[in-house]
Amino acid sequence: MTVLPDGMKLKWYGHAAFFIQSKGGLKILIDPWLDHPKAPEGAKEEVLRRGVDVILITHGHMDHVGNTVEIAKKTAAKVVSIFEIMLYLSSQGVSQEQLVAMNKGGTFVLRDLRATMVDATHSSGVNTDNGVIPGGESAGFILRFDNGYTIYHTGDTGLMGGLECIRELFQPDLLLLPIGDLFTLGPELAAYFTKQIAPKHVIPMHWGTFPLLTGTPSAFQKALGDEWKEKVVVLEPGGEI
Repeated sequence: MTVLPDGMKLKWYGHAAFFIQSKGGLKILIDPWLDHPKAPEGAKEEVLRRGVDVILITHGHMDHVGNTVEIAKKTAAKVVSIFEIMLYLSSQGVSQEQLVAMNKGGTFVLRDLRATMVDATHSSGVNTDNGVIPGGESAGFILRFDNGYTIYHTGDTGLMGGLECIRELFQPDLLLLPIGDLFTLGPELAAYFTKQIAPKHVIPMHWGTFPLLTGTPSAFQKALGDEWKEKVVVLEPGGEI
């Protein structure tokens, strides 16, 4: 199954963590929680060996902020998220020169990438030693590359309005979508969400990390129906295309 254009790479580290390399060689890390219970052994060390140019964070929960502080301090990566997350990362010692604060509707541009922040329906508090602090709002990212390919990482989300606008404006080729249920979309609602976006392919994420996440790829595929059989790309943590 051909999913990505020639010259691009994608690796799923489990949960919502993805490494994407553009055709131009830009190395992108999304929601880098790399030491979760199902993460492949040595995931964090592998990412550091590969190098990172930009880290995108969808919201403030620690299963998405993950290892951002450590990775940012060990690389020169730009870190892009909503304004309130940038305040938190600054308080943790991440260099101001690396931090890029933005908000929904804005677009961050770096080399052959245009990353547009869009809505998501989810909470976004940040756990700290002094309790939970506000983390702004949860978001997703539309990644548009100069080769014409578009990836939509939804972040953690439930159902929401405006999906027809995303489909019309961005026409995502690849959808990265949670299916685990309880905290995010479950398989049935994820199937509805997918059909509204109508991508060429979809990779289910945010499943299997904990027993509480009961949604499975097989249930998701069943809810989508046979016509989507060739469009669902199921990866295990560490899987790469």
